Amino acid sequence: MIKTYLKTLWRMFEKHVTRLLSILFMVLVSVGFCSGIGIAPTKIDNSLDDYYVKNNVGDFIVRSKSVNGFTSADIENFKLHFGEKSDCDFGFQLDVQTGEKRSVRLYFLDFENWTVNVPDVVEGEKQDGAAANKIYAERSDNVIKSFAVGEKLDLAQYLKGILPEQVLNALDLKTEVCAVVQGPLTFAVDGEPSDYAEIDGTPDSTTATADADVLEQILYVPKKLVPFLPYNALYVAHSDRASFSLFSGGYKNFVTQKSKDVASDEVAVLTLYDNYSFVSLDSYSAKVEAIGFVLMVAFLLVTALVVLSTMTRLLDEERAQIACLKTLGYSSTGIISKYLLFALIATGIGGAGAYFVGIGLAYLLYFVFNYSFDMPPMSATVSIWFYMVALLLIVLATLAATALAGYKMAGERPANLLRPKPPKAGKKVILERIPFIWNKLSFKYKSTLRNVLRYKSRFFMTVIAVAFSTALVMAGLGLVDMCLFQDFGSGAILGISALIVIFAGLLTAVVIYTLTNINISERNREIATLMVLGYHDKEVTGYIYREIYINSFIGILFGYPLSAFFMWLVFRTMGLGSVGEVSWFMWLIAPAIVLLFTGTVTLILRRKIVKINMNESLKAIE
Repeated sequence: MIKTYLKTLWRMFEKHVTRLLSILFMVLVSVGFCSGIGIAPTKIDNSLDDYYVKNNVGDFIVRSKSVNGFTSADIENFKLHFGEKSDCDFGFQLDVQTGEKRSVRLYFLDFENWTVNVPDVVEGEKQDGAAANKIYAERSDNVIKSFAVGEKLDLAQYLKGILPEQVLNALDLKTEVCAVVQGPLTFAVDGEPSDYAEIDGTPDSTTATADADVLEQILYVPKKLVPFLPYNALYVAHSDRASFSLFSGGYKNFVTQKSKDVASDEVAVLTLYDNYSFVSLDSYSAKVEAIGFVLMVAFLLVTALVVLSTMTRLLDEERAQIACLKTLGYSSTGIISKYLLFALIATGIGGAGAYFVGIGLAYLLYFVFNYSFDMPPMSATVSIWFYMVALLLIVLATLAATALAGYKMAGERPANLLRPKPPKAGKKVILERIPFIWNKLSFKYKSTLRNVLRYKSRFFMTVIAVAFSTALVMAGLGLVDMCLFQDFGSGAILGISALIVIFAGLLTAVVIYTLTNINISERNREIATLMVLGYHDKEVTGYIYREIYINSFIGILFGYPLSAFFMWLVFRTMGLGSVGEVSWFMWLIAPAIVLLFTGTVTLILRRKIVKINMNESLKAIE
């Protein structure tokens, strides 16, 4: 009996390899997309954490509002407050307006003991601090203009009005740019548009927008060049930072409380929550994760519906096998277990592939973020909880659907299962009750409409799947429109939008292919009859295609209100744009994409229709 059971198991896999591949690719696309969108934010957060530690990014910048800077007593108090084990760098920060739309910021620091906010060298060579006339220039981006390595600069031009004329004349302030660097506080390509460097106020950086007037050039200068300049800035990397995760609730409470303890009428304290680069990247990461949650529901729902339809049809075709196994004495659980195994193997292989698709997508998203940020080195840490949740939901839904359908069938008498399933009785459709429309239709369109409405489960399955696919495509196009034509968002969001459209399109293709393939398999006998009656290949394929396009068109119509809902969710999650602002032509592009994939699939399946074996299909068990 075991040998017989194994034979039927193997034959089932051979016979239904197309269905196995359909389930596999459905899981591959949907779980792969969901896991990629889920893995990417964690990878960004971990990379930001690693960068924060590696470059010893400061938790606090304490700025003096007095022109005299900090006194020796102030410095001792700060050291006492932040702790002896904290890294504290003191310096002098100077912002000079050199023109109507041009400014230069100078950081005078102790190069020999530079431990906080250490920059990365982009070009040139880092100095050991021995040469007082060697300086660093911040790298160029969309806002900041850099200096060339080897360029000579006389800093006296920037210190006029700060130091007396006779002091300036006595100093040798002629310097040379020895390296171009990237400071860890300015890795957004739009510079630092918030007031992070200002001594008054700490604005909400998440709402700041890039302003080319704010900042154009940054120089890092050895403090020994002008040793008598006062200290007006303190950069602190707190020793307790290891106790918190960056931007966690505990970290925010910690830096908020410390800032309140130090801030006064004469002192302003800024934290990483006031830094545009850090906060905006963390914000974008959170938005990507939120989009993942929103779209995961749609992707997994469509996948579950199509997998349910696939497994239900497979069980229908296996009625005779189930009857034979029942006759041989196999229990219902033993019979259904092989179908559960089929579903588990299909989803398992698809899920395994989806992991690598997700990892690849996460890497691609990380690369896309370089359009808006000079991204820190990518962390090697990978969090798979999003992937596990998506795969577990699909596996549970698939096994539950298979078990329910299987036990229902296994509960029937073998004699009933050995008989072919009776065809669904024909009945009048609603259009037949409208004579002035129905009477004007040709026979082929009458038969098409009857078939569309005759198989209600297949009709609703296709309409729902196409509606959700249209909504997913439209959600991606809506974000593309906000970025390109409404001037919202950024290059990073544009990249995410494009990926949503691509994966939603792939999902549409797999859905249409799977449902159409099931449709053809269910109607082999019907199609063979048409061939025997003399229908040409074009007429036979048109008989099936018309139903597919009608179902797809109805699905697209239902997809419009669903699209509006999805876009509303996505826009609310992203904090940009609105449904009313989406360009009118985007509402035409989304259905065009769905119909394009539908047309491609019908062409692929044409061979399956015209190559149906008439003799085999017309055989029936009497």
